[in-house]
Amino acid sequence: MTENIKKLLSSPIFFEKNRVGRVYTGGALFADFFGDDSSDGYEPEEWVVSSVKAINKISKGEKEGVSLVKDTDIYFDELLTEYKKELLGDREEFGVLTKVLDSAIRLPVQAHPDKAFSREHFSSNYGKAESWIVLGCREDACLYFGFNKQYTEEQFKEAIAKSETDMESMERLLNRISVKPGDVYFVPAKLAHAIGKGCLILEIQEPSDFTIQPEYYCGEYRLSEEEMYIGLDEDTAIGVFDFSLYGEKAIESGRKTPKTVYNENGVKIEDLITYEDTPCFAVQRYILENAQTVLTSKPAVYVVTDGEGKVCCNGKEKEIKKGDYFFLPYSAEQTIINSEDGITFVACLPPKK
Repeated sequence: MTENIKKLLSSPIFFEKNRVGRVYTGGALFADFFGDDSSDGYEPEEWVVSSVKAINKISKGEKEGVSLVKDTDIYFDELLTEYKKELLGDREEFGVLTKVLDSAIRLPVQAHPDKAFSREHFSSNYGKAESWIVLGCREDACLYFGFNKQYTEEQFKEAIAKSETDMESMERLLNRISVKPGDVYFVPAKLAHAIGKGCLILEIQEPSDFTIQPEYYCGEYRLSEEEMYIGLDEDTAIGVFDFSLYGEKAIESGRKTPKTVYNENGVKIEDLITYEDTPCFAVQRYILENAQTVLTSKPAVYVVTDGEGKVCCNGKEKEIKKGDYFFLPYSAEQTIINSEDGITFVACLPPKK
């Protein structure tokens, strides 16, 4: 192990920008969040500390979706393979994918597999339970969450067929929820849902890109059968939808209220998603006002969602601000974040042991 690698593995690890192509448009809200010149286009997702390859009909390359360590030619998946113990301790895998996404249009109605479905049909141990933290909104921003009443599989298939000419036939099946910055939702596997137009979201999920979206159009883009069903036949793919998740009960089961677990000396820590919600990951939010805190959760992904401050480790300080993110390895030395003017950041934690 070289001296440079030793330093890398004992400190917070930062990454190059990692925009991923999708068939929906968005990205303009990245300009404020990341402080760059982003505008709406077909790269509306930033994959944060990712070892997952994107499933795209037209790919930018075999590493699309995988994060590249800043100022190196080292990809995160390769780093995990070669230095697993230093990065993860006694864990076999990190088991979390974090994204920031901005939707200029409604995404297709969709659902994601649970672990059992993924093992049977995709030879993967990961489904795609996920969570949403709303970071910003355009006018009339909304989410679609769960069916609005109980439907049969046959009624669902009829709506799919109609979506070839009626672009609202699928949308009409779901609960529409107006959202605002700070809202938090847990999205279980097999729940029918769609991110509506105008949402800047921090998404924490199982590390897969498995999405069944049985709708013919995404905006003006016509989806192919491969993009709708990712290699499955229609009947098998529709089996990923749970028709028992509907009505206000579905919304209330997913809506999460932050719970304060610590609030002293200018440091407030909130549980957003807990291991009681899902064993797949946990999410905490830190709010600092003229204070500092030691980062005790590692391995973990940290994303700055507001304000600015400094991260201190190994005798070095690095300024951080809204939109910055890093991975804190298991082997990292004591790491402190401090801020005089205020900083808010989110910790994305791996699956429960």
